[in-house]
Amino acid sequence: MNAQSYSKQAILIVLALLVPVAIFIAASPTETVKRSDQGKAVSEINSLKPPTKGDIPVAFVISEGAVIIDFCGPWEVFRDVMVSGGDHPFRLYTVSDKTDPITAGGGMKIVPNYTFADAPAPKVIVIPAQSEPSAAMLKWIRESTKNTDVTMSVCTGAFVLAKTGLLSGKSATTFHAAFGTFAMQFPDIKLKRGARFVEDGNLASAGGLSSGIDLALRVVERYYGRDVAQKTAFNMEYQGQGWMNADSNQIYAAAPVSTEEHPLCPVCGMDVDVATAPKSVFKGKTYYFCSDDDKKTFDTDPQKFASATGEKIAGQN
Repeated sequence: MNAQSYSKQAILIVLALLVPVAIFIAASPTETVKRSDQGKAVSEINSLKPPTKGDIPVAFVISEGAVIIDFCGPWEVFRDVMVSGGDHPFRLYTVSDKTDPITAGGGMKIVPNYTFADAPAPKVIVIPAQSEPSAAMLKWIRESTKNTDVTMSVCTGAFVLAKTGLLSGKSATTFHAAFGTFAMQFPDIKLKRGARFVEDGNLASAGGLSSGIDLALRVVERYYGRDVAQKTAFNMEYQGQGWMNADSNQIYAAAPVSTEEHPLCPVCGMDVDVATAPKSVFKGKTYYFCSDDDKKTFDTDPQKFASATGEKIAGQN
């Protein structure tokens, strides 16, 4: 066989090897994938596009009783992000009904930057656990979310987001001790127990308290990639890995079982001290509560909570 024949044969062999590869690539989903420094494949299918110029406005919606870590955790994440050139891309501000000082959890006094009437249009909204939302708050969240990249709740801030109606028919999570109440109040929302955070369109919800840090890091990842999010976490000395695994709260997925020896509050599902806890008697059974507010909630519809508690216990046996 001469040199020309060998050359033709080699070309045919290479083409034969490349055809299956081409077919595989053509049949694969059109999903962009990058590689992190650790070599792990990271899906960018939920990526967000940062602005070519200007910053990303992030509004923290707060009112009386706002839980500190729920909004200060994400605030610190967004504040610490640094991109090429040393720029800090997120612009942070607080929004409330008035600019009068509010008392957040533990007595911290906060003066909101804006009211709902004059707040800049946000691209990200953060909703922490807080007091009962006003009609103005719900309207502002509802209207602003038409143009946000992400509207996220943290902990029982999910109740506020749910009351806007935006979560109807969508998936969400909340603080593990509020699963039962959330499911009863919002049966049209697909509650995901055991999720560190849930993303559904431009809506997102985090589990309790520190979960908000993970969801904020996830938002950073969606804008600027995993490397920037990892650098942010490193600079914060935050070693949690939940932001890279939305299903990492599985320890909270199973509902705790209330027994006579170890009773749980039927409203929030948390431990109670029977010696001091408020209590109610319904159909001959005594129920103990974490607080007077939980007792009042139970007393408004005891059958609902008693039935829910019975279903939990039966499901565990």
